Amino acid sequence: MSLVHDVVIVGSGPAGLTAAIYCARANLAPVCIEGMGAGGQLMLTTEVENYPGFPEGIMGPELMMKFREQAARFGTTFITDDATRVDLSSSPFKVSTADQEFLARTIIISTGATAKLLGLESEQRLFARGVSTCATCDGFFFREKPIAVIGGGDSAVEEANFLTRFATKVTLVHRRDELRASKIMQERAFANPKIEFRWNSAIEEVLGDTSVTGLRLRDVNTNVVDDIEVDGVFVAIGHTPNTKLFEGQIDLHDNGYIRTAPNSTATSIPGVFAAGDVQDFTYRQAITASGSGCMAALETERYLESLGHEHA
Repeated sequence: MSLVHDVVIVGSGPAGLTAAIYCARANLAPVCIEGMGAGGQLMLTTEVENYPGFPEGIMGPELMMKFREQAARFGTTFITDDATRVDLSSSPFKVSTADQEFLARTIIISTGATAKLLGLESEQRLFARGVSTCATCDGFFFREKPIAVIGGGDSAVEEANFLTRFATKVTLVHRRDELRASKIMQERAFANPKIEFRWNSAIEEVLGDTSVTGLRLRDVNTNVVDDIEVDGVFVAIGHTPNTKLFEGQIDLHDNGYIRTAPNSTATSIPGVFAAGDVQDFTYRQAITASGSGCMAALETERYLESLGHEHA
């Protein structure tokens, strides 16, 4: 008979690895399917200065390696492969990779979300060299510098307002001639003397060799192209939750994020929990992802106890 694991964790960002640490310390012998892109969005971040405990800051990949080492120390088994199929229709649940299948009494989903990007070669090349998708994470590095925010929704306008704390000027670049953001967010932005608007503008290229020096913009009405000087570019055109594996099997919000019970990581399926950015479209921080990973682990342990299951 195939081995049934107490818990399988799918994903290995701050939520998944925190869940792994807590589950391992509870003797649940967790299996973490970390994926080929292990470590989550922090692997794309250079310096992290707002994670508690690191007063000098720490590189994103190094922080994730410390999380992983801690989880491994307590007995987490890591599978460095992508989950390709999940079956939540009956217990034990099934999680498959390309060449293995894992049976699980419980599952913690921590597959995160992916920031939408413009799809430009220059944007990719200068990512973490002036191009960012997180104002809260990286705004501090642009003190007394001009920066641009790309987008027109609530996220973009909120980031633009936030970034005026640091920047000399924030240029909000939007393809249309009006914002999609809520009225109150728009009013704040229009009232902020540090925010300028570039309407009807598409980004042709992010300028710079080793770091961002500017943006090349094209007017979508006239096709006139001009350059603006900025030291940072914040792309705020939304995130896509990594929930494709779970579509049709679990309750999702209209925006694709996993729906969890209030004050809980419990999903619509008993024994399946979700933590981190895959269910959080409000905060999206490493520290809040870690917190929900802890919650998921504690709820998993209690769920297993409620089944009368004795773990090793």
